Amino acid sequence: MQDPTNDDARLALDLALTIRHDGHGGVADDLTDPAGLTTWAQAHVAPGFVAGDAELAAVRELRAAIRALFARAVRPGEPSPADAARLMPVRDALDVLNTAAARTPTVPVLHWAEDAEPVVEHTAPSDDLVAVLARATITFLTGPDRQRLRACHAPRCVRYFLKDHPRQEWCKPACGNRARVARHHERHRQGAGS
Repeated sequence: MQDPTNDDARLALDLALTIRHDGHGGVADDLTDPAGLTTWAQAHVAPGFVAGDAELAAVRELRAAIRALFARAVRPGEPSPADAARLMPVRDALDVLNTAAARTPTVPVLHWAEDAEPVVEHTAPSDDLVAVLARATITFLTGPDRQRLRACHAPRCVRYFLKDHPRQEWCKPACGNRARVARHHERHRQGAGS
C-alpha cells in the first residue's frame, strides 16, 4: 500500500459507499464480515490484503467517522438518510480519523526530476489499511473535491457522490428516475385527494 495522493483520495468516498441501497427499499452493508472487507480492500487499495475481526472493526469505525464528516461537508444540505438518525458526533469522528491516520508514520520523500520542480511524496513505511484510508480521507476532505460532495436524496438512496455538473441532483441516472417517478405519483395522489 502506498500513501494516498490526490488521485486515490477517492478511497474515502469508495469506503463510504460500502453502505448502499440494497435494491429492495433497505440498506446494504458490504462490510459485515472480514470476507467483505477483504474483497473490498483487494479491489480498491491492497491486492494481497486479508482482513480479520480487528481490521473489520477498525475500518467500520473509520467508515462511521467518514460518513459523519461527509454529513458535515454537505451542509447546509441534508446528510444521507442512512446516517441522519445515528451520526457520530463530529468531534468523535475527527478523533477517530486523526487517530487512524497516525497509526503509521509517513515519511517525506523528495523527488526532483531534471526538468521539473521538486516534489515531496509522503510514503507510509507499513501496510496499515486503516491508516491509508484515514489519510486518503484527510486528503479528500481538505482537497477541492469536498466542495462537490453531495448526499443523494432519491427515494431509498443512501449514497454520497461527487457532483459532476451544475444540474446534477442524484448519484446516478436510476436515482433520478426514481425521484421523478415518486414526484409524479405524489402529484397524482394529491390530485386524486382534492
